[in-house]
Amino acid sequence: MHFLSDELDDYVTKHSQDEPELLAKLNRETHLKILQPRMLSGHFQGRVLSMLSKIIHPTNILEIGTYTGYATLCLAEGLAENGTIDTIDVNEELVDFQRKYFDRSQWDNQIFQHLGPALDIIPTLDKKYDLVFIDADKDNYINYFHAIVPIMNKGGIILSDNVLWSGKVVEEVKANDRTTKLLMEYNQLLKNDSRVETVLLPIRDGLTVSRVK
Repeated sequence: MHFLSDELDDYVTKHSQDEPELLAKLNRETHLKILQPRMLSGHFQGRVLSMLSKIIHPTNILEIGTYTGYATLCLAEGLAENGTIDTIDVNEELVDFQRKYFDRSQWDNQIFQHLGPALDIIPTLDKKYDLVFIDADKDNYINYFHAIVPIMNKGGIILSDNVLWSGKVVEEVKANDRTTKLLMEYNQLLKNDSRVETVLLPIRDGLTVSRVK
């Protein structure tokens, strides 16, 4: 969901860095061939992810939720020279699609795909992370947060996507809407947890930036 008018959203995009050619191709092919293309980070949010990664200049990045790999490549733009990205997804059908674009990039040997439930895979990763991007099943955001904080370097950044959930977080929540309730609980956790300091940015569907103390 976009919280700006179409005119303002278009202006913001036009006055941000252009979308790199490889990502534009990935964007087009995702919309042509893959279900639920709105899950793609897209041009503007992708440039935000790229900029944050370049500011942080991480050695190790963890991404929970790969989809077609658009955000992965955006985050890779800020990687340290010998840095790595571990990206986790449960959708086996997208692995080859992701790899095709990873291999066309300059970070092909630095991106490592992991297939399966993130909560099973995270404990097997023997690294400390400088940057984590959470963009997977919303019902597990709280579990992901508790799993990754112990493996973050001090000063590391956790980015959480879709935290405004199409504005449902400020609407009356339906009794059977488990996901919205959990996202609201997650947002409150990020606000109150003494291990992090957090700011919620109204970018696209909401992007939280949390810094590990």
